[in-house]
Amino acid sequence: MRVLITGGSGFVGQRLCQHLAEAGHRLLVVSRDPEAVRARLPKGSDIRRSVLDFVDTPPEAIVNLAGESIAAKRWSDDQKKRLIDSRVNITRDLVILCEQLKASGDRPPRVMVSASAMGYYGDQGDREVSEETPPHDEFAHRLCKRWEDTAREAKDFGTRVALLRIGLVLDTGGGSLQKMLPPFKLGLGGRFGDGKQFMPWVHREDLVRAIHFLLDNAELEGPFNGSAPHPVTNAEFTRTLAKALKRPAIFPVPAIVLETAFGEMSRLLLTGADMRPKRLQEAGFQFQFETLEAALADILG
Repeated sequence: MRVLITGGSGFVGQRLCQHLAEAGHRLLVVSRDPEAVRARLPKGSDIRRSVLDFVDTPPEAIVNLAGESIAAKRWSDDQKKRLIDSRVNITRDLVILCEQLKASGDRPPRVMVSASAMGYYGDQGDREVSEETPPHDEFAHRLCKRWEDTAREAKDFGTRVALLRIGLVLDTGGGSLQKMLPPFKLGLGGRFGDGKQFMPWVHREDLVRAIHFLLDNAELEGPFNGSAPHPVTNAEFTRTLAKALKRPAIFPVPAIVLETAFGEMSRLLLTGADMRPKRLQEAGFQFQFETLEAALADILG
């Protein structure tokens, strides 16, 4: 199967490309600098600068992972616009590709798995969150909603659309742990604020397997929570990571410090959702790493 992947050179995308190549799929990857990323992708990957460059090589499936890091900078008005545009614009190009392929008589992609994020739900306090839970209206929700609404437009051209609301992705070499590990290894880790906010998380291997699962199962569409079955609070995450590293974690970061340093973006650290993968599990997907202890044992060796 020809699979078009945006964000293929990123932390999740690289592992996904490797996984799909090992399964025998042909990779079509979008990158602004093909030569710079070629060495990081499986041999034989067809790498082009634009989604629309693949009109002459119609993909049978799409995985949309592109988007600027939401935690890279403070959320000024300009940065909010960049965050939205980096997701919506490339997703719109994917929809246009589906439209052009249908108009030309080629078969549009059968399926698009499009990334979203746990931020779709906004701050949910301590209540359990499934795909049916009403969102709390805030910037992270509005960002994810625009992203998802754009992806859904591909349905008009016969493409099945699955939306994967991803939690914190854990593994070596990047993701959420990359910034956490240095202070925790020095014994300088600690909870954020009161530590009661939930942190939905997922091992990168399970996330990659979930994406493949959604590609393969023709009856699955709509939103899916891409996180492990047992989310933890920030305080629990802190204790578990410190224990896995055999280090203390006695330096909490007060909420006021985070709010002063990061402004509105501090909500990413101080709020959360007890997000559960209800629809994935109902569909028969089985996680290899259901608990944080198991995931960290695998990642940290």
